[in-house]
Amino acid sequence: MEENILKSTQNEDDTTGQLQINVTANIGLIPIQNASVTISFTGEPDSTVETLNTDSSGQTDVINLKTPPLQYSLTPNSPMPYSEYTVSVTAPGYEPVIVSGVEVLPDVTAVQNIAMTPTEMTQDNEEIIAIPDHTLYGDYPPKIPEDEIKPMDESGEIVLSRVVIPEYIIVHDGVPSDSTAVNYYVRYRDYIKNVVSSEIYATWPENAIYANTLAIMSFTLNRVYTEWYRNKGYNFTITSSTAYDQKWIRGRNIYKNIDRLVDSIFANYLSRPGVRQPIFTSYCDGRNVTCNGLSQWGSKYLGDEGYSPIEIIRYYYGSDMYINSAVAVSGVPSSWPGYNLNVGASGDKVLQIQQQLNRIAQNYPAIPRIAADGIYGTNTANTVRIFQRIFNLPQTGIVDYPTWYKISEIYVGVSRIAEPG
Repeated sequence: MEENILKSTQNEDDTTGQLQINVTANIGLIPIQNASVTISFTGEPDSTVETLNTDSSGQTDVINLKTPPLQYSLTPNSPMPYSEYTVSVTAPGYEPVIVSGVEVLPDVTAVQNIAMTPTEMTQDNEEIIAIPDHTLYGDYPPKIPEDEIKPMDESGEIVLSRVVIPEYIIVHDGVPSDSTAVNYYVRYRDYIKNVVSSEIYATWPENAIYANTLAIMSFTLNRVYTEWYRNKGYNFTITSSTAYDQKWIRGRNIYKNIDRLVDSIFANYLSRPGVRQPIFTSYCDGRNVTCNGLSQWGSKYLGDEGYSPIEIIRYYYGSDMYINSAVAVSGVPSSWPGYNLNVGASGDKVLQIQQQLNRIAQNYPAIPRIAADGIYGTNTANTVRIFQRIFNLPQTGIVDYPTWYKISEIYVGVSRIAEPG
């Protein structure tokens, strides 16, 4: 019966994408084991496709789901290139969560993160999140043009002294003047992953995704660095409006390839010689809307042609644009030491990682506890490898740049009693 439903409601093509659900409590980053997850077609609540349960890390198995043909997401003005699914999650002691419109693209893995609220902390019966159309498929207002370098000599203007990667940014979920729109505290990396997943398709060439991610990060850090909205009297960092900023969608799914890429390059932004602020990198789809900046569809075709990320960036922004890296990352116990930690390493940095992993293991019991002795042996490498598997990093057993900061992020998350917001 299930197979018949799939065939009758999806494209005749056998194309599939993957979906994994991650379920945690929204306080203290506690994974929820044995949560019940039901997946159905959006708009057909009775058309159950899969019923799953989460493991001790709050994760379901990765499942295959029917999608439209790959070509739809590689060609402008195609039919909807993704399938929309509804994910319903229940767990004892928590309010149910329903997310409709989860976008599953072919040949990539979608990740739907679900944060559940304990029943004693809310009066709601359930939380419902509806994900709207992707920006390349739906109808959204075009970006209002702005200068790429902001004036910074006005009297009384607040400007940061250096580029720092913030731990959180405050996203105003509407146009700036809408005082009824909600402000959300969002981890910086989570914000970037959300925007990249909302603005381009995860099926594009990796170099095109990389170039678009650089533009999105530089755009965001310009807003942070210049305190753009605070200087106008607002109490937020950026908006979710495509007319003023870039599309952020509360509760939307991301994709594993975008997740990994952002974790590897999150401290980067775009610079010009002699300009301290991150460049305000305008971009548009390049088909329905054109602009003086990066063309999203154009970058996809340059990626097809083998252009590197910086070559794509310079094609649109000029030959004097280069990739810079922030001098500091906020909200971490300490910065990456500048070298990988591997079997045979020893010292304070190894001890710090061991202690952090042991604290994370209190919440994630699949991660084995290790002796916190400052010596990077095979047990430490194995624990790192399991951590990497759970948190979507290459399973090398080596603490490299993205692994260091992911351990830091999760450690801070499990150590806090509550998140801001």
